[in-house]
Amino acid sequence: MKSHEIDYKLYGDDMQFVEVELDPGESVIAEAGTMMYMDQGIAFESKMGDGSEADSGLMGKLMSVGKRALTGESIFLTHFTNAGQGKKQVSFAAPFPGKIIPIDLDTVGGDLLCQKDAFLCAAKGTRVSIAFTKKLGSGFFGGEGFILQKLTGDGNVFIQAGGTIIERQLNNEKILVDTGCLVAFEDEISYDIERAGNLKSMFFGGEGLFLATLQGTGRVWLQSLPFSRLADRVISASRISGGRSSNQGEGGLGGAAIGGVIGSLLDG
Repeated sequence: MKSHEIDYKLYGDDMQFVEVELDPGESVIAEAGTMMYMDQGIAFESKMGDGSEADSGLMGKLMSVGKRALTGESIFLTHFTNAGQGKKQVSFAAPFPGKIIPIDLDTVGGDLLCQKDAFLCAAKGTRVSIAFTKKLGSGFFGGEGFILQKLTGDGNVFIQAGGTIIERQLNNEKILVDTGCLVAFEDEISYDIERAGNLKSMFFGGEGLFLATLQGTGRVWLQSLPFSRLADRVISASRISGGRSSNQGEGGLGGAAIGGVIGSLLDG
Protein backbone atom coordinates (compact mmCIF):
# COMPACT_ATOMS: atom_id res chain seq x y z
CA MET A 1 0.00 0.00 0.00
CA LYS A 2 1.42 3.35 -1.02
CA SER A 3 1.70 5.72 1.94
CA HIS A 4 -0.32 8.92 2.06
CA GLU A 5 1.66 12.01 1.11
CA ILE A 6 1.61 14.29 4.14
CA ASP A 7 3.22 17.66 4.77
CA TYR A 8 4.60 18.62 8.16
CA LYS A 9 6.33 21.30 10.21
CA LEU A 10 8.44 20.91 13.34
CA TYR A 11 8.10 23.37 16.22
CA GLY A 12 10.36 23.98 19.20
CA ASP A 13 13.93 23.08 19.99
CA ASP A 14 14.42 20.81 23.01
CA MET A 15 10.76 19.89 23.51
CA GLN A 16 9.53 19.56 19.96
CA PHE A 17 6.21 18.70 18.44
CA VAL A 18 5.29 18.02 14.83
CA GLU A 19 2.30 19.51 13.04
CA VAL A 20 1.04 17.33 10.19
CA GLU A 21 -1.05 18.81 7.39
CA LEU A 22 -3.65 16.52 5.84
CA ASP A 23 -5.51 16.95 2.60
CA PRO A 24 -9.12 15.70 2.50
CA GLY A 25 -9.09 11.91 2.89
CA GLU A 26 -5.47 11.71 4.03
CA SER A 27 -4.58 9.95 7.29
CA VAL A 28 -1.75 9.70 9.77
CA ILE A 29 -1.22 6.97 12.36
CA ALA A 30 0.24 7.66 15.81
CA GLU A 31 1.00 6.06 19.14
CA ALA A 32 -1.88 6.37 21.59
CA GLY A 33 -1.76 9.48 23.76
CA THR A 34 0.65 11.54 21.64
CA MET A 35 -1.86 13.91 19.99
CA MET A 36 -1.43 17.55 21.06
CA TYR A 37 -4.15 19.41 19.12
CA MET A 38 -6.12 19.05 15.91
CA ASP A 39 -8.43 21.09 13.69
CA GLN A 40 -12.15 20.58 13.59
CA GLY A 41 -13.00 18.19 10.80
CA ILE A 42 -10.36 15.61 11.67
CA ALA A 43 -11.83 12.28 12.74
CA PHE A 44 -9.81 9.90 14.89
CA GLU A 45 -10.26 6.29 15.86
CA SER A 46 -8.18 3.75 17.80
CA LYS A 47 -7.64 0.61 15.74
CA MET A 48 -5.74 -2.63 15.96
CA GLY A 49 -3.03 -2.53 13.35
CA ASP A 50 -1.50 0.24 11.31
CA GLY A 51 -3.91 0.15 8.37
CA SER A 52 -1.30 -1.10 5.91
CA GLU A 53 -2.17 -3.75 3.37
CA ALA A 54 -0.08 -6.28 5.30
CA ASP A 55 -2.47 -6.00 8.27
CA SER A 56 -5.68 -6.45 6.29
CA GLY A 57 -8.10 -9.06 7.60
CA LEU A 58 -8.59 -10.43 11.09
CA MET A 59 -5.50 -12.64 11.14
CA GLY A 60 -3.28 -9.81 9.97
CA LYS A 61 -4.59 -7.55 12.71
CA LEU A 62 -4.16 -10.23 15.37
CA MET A 63 -0.57 -10.81 14.25
CA SER A 64 0.11 -7.08 14.41
CA VAL A 65 -1.39 -6.85 17.90
CA GLY A 66 0.69 -9.79 19.09
CA LYS A 67 3.89 -8.22 17.80
CA ARG A 68 3.15 -4.85 19.43
CA ALA A 69 2.42 -6.61 22.73
CA LEU A 70 5.96 -8.03 22.64
CA THR A 71 7.41 -4.51 22.45
CA GLY A 72 5.43 -3.33 25.48
CA GLU A 73 3.56 -0.72 23.44
CA SER A 74 -0.20 -0.22 23.35
CA ILE A 75 -1.93 -2.77 21.13
CA PHE A 76 -3.81 0.11 19.47
CA LEU A 77 -2.70 2.81 17.08
CA THR A 78 -4.77 5.96 16.63
CA HIS A 79 -5.75 6.85 13.06
CA PHE A 80 -6.38 10.53 12.29
CA THR A 81 -8.19 11.30 9.02
CA ASN A 82 -9.16 14.59 7.41
CA ALA A 83 -12.91 14.06 7.01
CA GLY A 84 -13.62 17.71 6.24
CA GLN A 85 -13.05 20.18 3.44
CA GLY A 86 -9.70 21.81 2.77
CA LYS A 87 -6.41 21.23 4.53
CA LYS A 88 -6.44 20.35 8.23
CA GLN A 89 -3.69 20.13 10.84
CA VAL A 90 -3.06 17.66 13.65
CA SER A 91 -0.02 17.75 15.90
CA PHE A 92 1.88 15.20 17.98
CA ALA A 93 4.35 15.65 20.84
CA ALA A 94 6.94 13.35 22.37
CA PRO A 95 6.32 12.30 26.01
CA PHE A 96 9.78 13.44 27.17
CA PRO A 97 12.26 16.27 26.38
CA GLY A 98 14.15 15.74 23.17
CA LYS A 99 13.89 15.84 19.41
CA ILE A 100 11.58 14.53 16.74
CA ILE A 101 13.36 13.07 13.72
CA PRO A 102 11.48 13.12 10.38
CA ILE A 103 12.60 10.42 7.94
CA ASP A 104 11.36 9.72 4.43
CA LEU A 105 11.42 5.94 4.15
CA ASP A 106 12.10 6.25 0.43
CA THR A 107 15.54 7.63 1.31
CA VAL A 108 16.44 4.59 3.46
CA GLY A 109 15.39 1.88 1.05
CA GLY A 110 11.91 1.50 2.51
CA ASP A 111 12.94 0.00 5.86
CA LEU A 112 14.08 1.55 9.14
CA LEU A 113 14.95 -0.20 12.41
CA CYS A 114 14.52 1.73 15.65
CA GLN A 115 14.20 1.30 19.39
CA LYS A 116 10.88 -0.16 20.46
CA ASP A 117 9.66 3.12 22.01
CA ALA A 118 11.00 5.48 19.31
CA PHE A 119 8.01 5.52 16.95
CA LEU A 120 5.80 8.61 17.25
CA CYS A 121 3.65 8.83 14.10
CA ALA A 122 3.72 8.17 10.35
CA ALA A 123 1.74 8.56 7.16
CA LYS A 124 -0.95 5.93 6.77
CA GLY A 125 0.34 3.05 4.68
CA THR A 126 3.45 2.70 6.82
CA ARG A 127 3.78 -0.77 8.29
CA VAL A 128 4.77 -0.80 11.98
CA SER A 129 6.12 -4.22 12.91
CA ILE A 130 8.95 -5.75 14.91
CA ALA A 131 12.31 -7.24 14.01
CA PHE A 132 14.52 -9.64 15.92
CA THR A 133 18.27 -9.31 15.94
CA LYS A 134 19.96 -12.36 14.50
CA LYS A 135 21.98 -13.40 17.54
CA LEU A 136 20.67 -14.40 20.96
CA GLY A 137 23.50 -12.48 22.61
CA SER A 138 21.95 -9.23 21.43
CA GLY A 139 18.69 -10.27 23.03
CA PHE A 140 20.03 -11.19 26.43
CA PHE A 141 22.62 -8.44 26.80
CA GLY A 142 21.70 -5.74 24.30
CA GLY A 143 20.03 -3.35 26.74
CA GLU A 144 17.02 -2.62 24.58
CA GLY A 145 16.73 -6.34 23.86
CA PHE A 146 16.57 -8.14 20.59
CA ILE A 147 13.12 -6.78 19.78
CA LEU A 148 13.31 -3.65 17.62
CA GLN A 149 10.59 -1.78 15.79
CA LYS A 150 10.66 -2.00 12.01
CA LEU A 151 9.04 0.74 9.94
CA THR A 152 8.35 -0.15 6.31
CA GLY A 153 6.89 1.99 3.55
CA ASP A 154 7.55 4.88 1.20
CA GLY A 155 6.29 7.90 3.17
CA ASN A 156 7.25 10.12 6.09
CA VAL A 157 7.74 8.67 9.57
CA PHE A 158 8.58 10.51 12.78
CA ILE A 159 10.62 9.03 15.61
CA GLN A 160 11.39 10.55 19.00
CA ALA A 161 14.66 10.68 20.91
CA GLY A 162 16.08 12.36 24.02
CA GLY A 163 18.69 15.08 24.35
CA THR A 164 20.79 16.04 21.34
CA ILE A 165 20.53 13.95 18.16
CA ILE A 166 23.38 13.12 15.82
CA GLU A 167 23.09 11.46 12.44
CA ARG A 168 26.15 9.41 11.49
CA GLN A 169 26.84 8.25 7.96
CA LEU A 170 28.84 5.02 8.02
CA ASN A 171 30.90 4.10 4.98
CA ASN A 172 31.88 0.47 5.54
CA GLU A 173 32.77 1.46 9.11
CA LYS A 174 32.10 0.12 12.58
CA ILE A 175 31.11 2.11 15.67
CA LEU A 176 30.42 1.08 19.26
CA VAL A 177 27.45 2.71 20.97
CA ASP A 178 25.87 2.61 24.40
CA THR A 179 22.79 0.47 23.85
CA GLY A 180 20.48 3.15 25.27
CA CYS A 181 21.89 5.86 22.99
CA LEU A 182 20.95 4.03 19.80
CA VAL A 183 17.76 5.45 18.24
CA ALA A 184 17.52 4.08 14.71
CA PHE A 185 19.55 2.75 11.80
CA GLU A 186 19.08 1.73 8.20
CA ASP A 187 18.28 -1.90 7.45
CA GLU A 188 21.61 -2.37 5.64
CA ILE A 189 23.53 -1.78 8.87
CA SER A 190 24.61 -4.89 10.79
CA TYR A 191 23.65 -4.76 14.50
CA ASP A 192 25.23 -6.81 17.28
CA ILE A 193 26.61 -6.46 20.82
CA GLU A 194 30.16 -6.57 22.11
CA ARG A 195 31.65 -6.91 25.59
CA ALA A 196 32.64 -3.57 27.09
CA GLY A 197 36.37 -4.15 27.58
CA ASN A 198 37.81 -6.36 30.31
CA LEU A 199 35.98 -7.48 33.45
CA LYS A 200 37.14 -4.43 35.43
CA SER A 201 35.79 -2.06 32.77
CA MET A 202 32.56 -4.01 32.49
CA PHE A 203 31.70 -3.82 36.17
CA PHE A 204 33.27 -0.51 37.22
CA GLY A 205 33.47 1.54 34.03
CA GLY A 206 29.90 2.81 34.25
CA GLU A 207 29.24 2.09 30.58
CA GLY A 208 27.29 -1.12 31.10
CA LEU A 209 28.36 -4.68 30.48
CA PHE A 210 27.92 -4.60 26.71
CA LEU A 211 27.95 -2.07 23.87
CA ALA A 212 26.01 -2.11 20.63
CA THR A 213 28.09 -2.51 17.48
CA LEU A 214 26.92 -1.08 14.17
CA GLN A 215 28.81 -1.91 11.01
CA GLY A 216 28.30 -1.32 7.31
CA THR A 217 27.23 1.50 5.04
CA GLY A 218 24.22 3.63 5.88
CA ARG A 219 22.85 6.14 8.37
CA VAL A 220 22.64 5.76 12.13
CA TRP A 221 20.77 8.07 14.53
CA LEU A 222 22.03 8.45 18.12
CA GLN A 223 20.68 10.28 21.18
CA SER A 224 22.68 11.89 23.98
CA LEU A 225 20.07 11.37 26.73
CA PRO A 226 18.14 8.08 26.71
CA PHE A 227 14.93 8.32 28.70
CA SER A 228 16.00 5.35 30.84
CA ARG A 229 19.14 7.23 31.91
CA LEU A 230 17.11 10.34 32.73
CA ALA A 231 14.61 8.29 34.73
CA ASP A 232 17.43 6.62 36.70
CA ARG A 233 18.86 10.02 37.68
CA VAL A 234 15.43 11.35 38.70
CA ILE A 235 14.75 8.27 40.84
CA SER A 236 18.20 8.52 42.43
CA ALA A 237 17.72 12.22 43.21
CA SER A 238 14.26 11.64 44.64
CA ARG A 239 15.65 9.04 47.06
CA ILE A 240 18.29 11.47 48.30
CA SER A 241 15.83 14.35 48.72
CA GLY A 242 12.87 12.24 49.80
CA GLY A 243 12.67 13.88 53.23
CA ARG A 244 12.80 17.46 51.98
CA SER A 245 9.83 19.76 52.34
CA SER A 246 7.84 20.72 49.28
CA ASN A 247 7.90 24.31 50.64
CA GLN A 248 11.66 24.59 50.30
CA GLY A 249 12.68 27.72 48.41
CA GLU A 250 15.41 27.91 45.84
CA GLY A 251 17.52 30.10 48.11
CA GLY A 252 18.17 27.49 50.79
CA LEU A 253 16.76 24.89 53.14
CA GLY A 254 13.85 25.59 55.46
CA GLY A 255 13.67 24.19 58.97
CA ALA A 256 11.39 21.32 57.94
CA ALA A 257 13.67 20.56 54.99
CA ILE A 258 16.75 20.47 57.24
CA GLY A 259 14.92 18.10 59.55
CA GLY A 260 14.02 15.94 56.56
CA VAL A 261 17.63 15.80 55.37
CA ILE A 262 18.88 14.90 58.87
CA GLY A 263 16.20 12.26 59.09
CA SER A 264 17.28 10.81 55.77
CA LEU A 265 20.91 10.68 56.92
CA LEU A 266 19.96 8.96 60.16
CA ASP A 267 17.89 6.46 58.22
CA GLY A 268 21.00 5.47 56.37
